[in-house]
Parts: sequence; structure tokens; C-alpha cells
Amino acid sequence: MIQLYNVSKIYPNGVKALNDVTLHIRKGEFVFLVGPSGAGKSTLTKLLCREELPSRGQVIINGRNLARMKNREIPYLRRKIGMVFQDFRLIPNKTVFENVAFALEITGASRKEIKKVVPMALRMVGLEKKAGMLPAHLSGGEQQRTCVARAIVNNPVLILADEPTGNLDPETSWELMKLFRDINRRGTTIIMATHAWDIVDAMKKRVVELSQGSVVRDEESGGYGYES
Repeated sequence: MIQLYNVSKIYPNGVKALNDVTLHIRKGEFVFLVGPSGAGKSTLTKLLCREELPSRGQVIINGRNLARMKNREIPYLRRKIGMVFQDFRLIPNKTVFENVAFALEITGASRKEIKKVVPMALRMVGLEKKAGMLPAHLSGGEQQRTCVARAIVNNPVLILADEPTGNLDPETSWELMKLFRDINRRGTTIIMATHAWDIVDAMKKRVVELSQGSVVRDEESGGYGYES
């Protein structure tokens, strides 16, 4: 599903974020990206949603070379990718329902479709009773579950999660990870950048470790495995 061939990313200031990365991820996999801050994890996720382009090498998703995509094709790619961030990125003056609906509105979905699909996504994350609330009135865990609902409402083939438990307490983090596990079991590929060593060690999923922009370990059923 995802192939990176000899991918390097060098920013204009000379910082080399990725160095000759080759990586293949199959449909339906759950992959943890681990490594110290500055290792290249966030850059890798940005390449996968075409927020950034590689300096060298190829990034291919479902047979499409992202560097060769026309600008008008990028929104169609992003419809198939759900994004979950550490800092939530919810619109403060929109309700839970409206925040999730926004992900559909920007793709041109009809009101009829929005009214049908958004409640299903909220039900999946256990927030159907919070649909009319503003983000400020939610707990951190509820805000992050709203983000997950927004990420899955388009029925994506891939979810990219960048430190999704970083602002959550341990109990809420585990509740979120159970939700991700359920989504993955339905066939959605998940790639998660994280520093949460306890979660990585317990879940025994594929672990790809980055260091100074290079893949230094790629292990099935792996553990966190490095000192932060």
C-alpha cells in the first residue's frame, strides 16, 4: 500500500530530516514510528499526506507517486487519509458535530450525507451524546476522540497519528489506543509516531525506529527499544 524508495528530505536551511529511507507498509498494518525528537518521524508523516515533498526518492501510496500528483489531485488523496494530532486542532467555535462534519464539508459532501455519516462516526468513538458541545467543554480525552471521529468520518484507508496520546493521562491514553486498535481491526492502516514506550511495548505491533533521519530498526511485534 505504501512504498518509500530511497527517500531523503533536506530543508532549505540545510537540515537533513530523512536520509535514504526505504520502507514498505502493507494494507491493514499497525505501525509505530519511534525514535528521539528530531529523528524524522513528523517529516515522514508529512510526506505521506503530501504536506511535504521528498528532496530525493519516491513516495508511493496505492500505486501513485505523490511527487507526480497535480495540485488538484491532492485533496482526493487527503480524503483517504485521516489525521490525528497531539494538539487536537479542533475549531473552538464549532460543536463536536460541526468539527467532524467539517472534514466532510471540505470534500463537497451533501447535507444529507453529513447528517447520516457524522452520527455514525461519533457513535464509534462514544461521543454521540456530546455532539452539541464545544471543545472547551470537553475533557482532553473527549477532544482527542473528536479528532479520531473527524479522522475516520471519510472512511479513510490510512490514519496518520502524530503523538496522539501526548497530552493525555495514562488511563485516557489506553482508552484511545483501544479505539485505534478497533479501527485497525476493521482494516484501516494506522501509522503512529509516539514516545509512549509503555503503549508500544504492550501492543506488540510493528515498530519502525528512526534515528538522525535513517531507519535503524524495523521489527514485527516489536518494543519501544531505545532510551529517550
